[in-house]
Amino acid sequence: MKTTADWIGRHLVLMIGMLVLLYMLVPVIVVVLMSFNQPAGRNTYTLDGFTLDNWTNLCEPYQLCSSVRLSLEIGFLATLLATLLGTLMAFAMVRHRFRGRAAANVFIFLPMATPEIVLGSSLLALFVNTGFAGKLGFWTIFVAHVMFCLSFVVVTVKARLAGMDPRLEQAAADLYANEWQTFWRVSFPLVFPGILAAALLSFSLSFDDFIITNLNAGQQVTFPMFVWGANTKGIPMQINVIGTLMFVIALLVVVVGEVGSRRRGRALI
Repeated sequence: MKTTADWIGRHLVLMIGMLVLLYMLVPVIVVVLMSFNQPAGRNTYTLDGFTLDNWTNLCEPYQLCSSVRLSLEIGFLATLLATLLGTLMAFAMVRHRFRGRAAANVFIFLPMATPEIVLGSSLLALFVNTGFAGKLGFWTIFVAHVMFCLSFVVVTVKARLAGMDPRLEQAAADLYANEWQTFWRVSFPLVFPGILAAALLSFSLSFDDFIITNLNAGQQVTFPMFVWGANTKGIPMQINVIGTLMFVIALLVVVVGEVGSRRRGRALI
C-alpha cells in the first residue's frame, strides 16, 4: 500500500524544482505588477493603486526612451559582431589543431572570470591611453560590449560543436556534397541553435550591463545607467513596463524557437 511518504519521495525532486522556479519568478511577478502601479509617493514599491498610465505614457520620464534606444542599438550591434566573430573562433578552435590552441582556450575564459570592475577600469585605461579620453561614448561602449560578449559566444558555440556527430558531415561527403553544401545543409542547421542561444545571451548581457558601461560611457546614458540615476530621485513605474516588455519578448522568442524545433523534429520522423 502506497503511503504519503512514498508519494513525497517520488515527487520530492519535482516539488523542489517547482519551488526554485517560483522563487526565480517572484522578481518578475513583482516587476509586472509594479508596471500597473500608481504609487502614492516616490521610491515606493507598494501597490497603491491600479493604472494604465505607465503603459500609455511610457516615454514620460526624461531620457527613459532615449536610454532604452541606446541600449537596444548597442546591444544589437555588439551581439551581431560578437556572434559573427565568436562563431568563427569556435569553429577554428574545435575543428583545427594549431600551436597555441590551449593558451587561446585560457584567454577565452579570462573575460568571463575577470571581475567587471577590473575589466571596465582596464578598458577605460586603454581608451584613455590611446587618445579617447574626451571621446568616450557610443563606440567605446560598443567595443567594450563586444569584448566581454565574445567569450560567451565562443564557449556556447563550442559546446554545440563538440556535441555534433562528425559522421553526419562524412555521410554528406559520401553523397558527393562539396564543402560548401555540407556546411550550409548539414553543419549550419545543426549548430544554429547554439549560435542563436549565444546571440540571445550576448544581447542580454549587453543590454543589462552597468559597471563596464558606466566606466566607458562618457556622457551617454544607457538604460541600466538611467535606472541607477533614477533611484536617487524616484524610480518611475515606466521602468517596470520596460522590464515587463523585455521579459515578454524573451519568452516569445523561446516559445517560438521551441515550437519550431518540435515541428522540425516531427518532420524528421
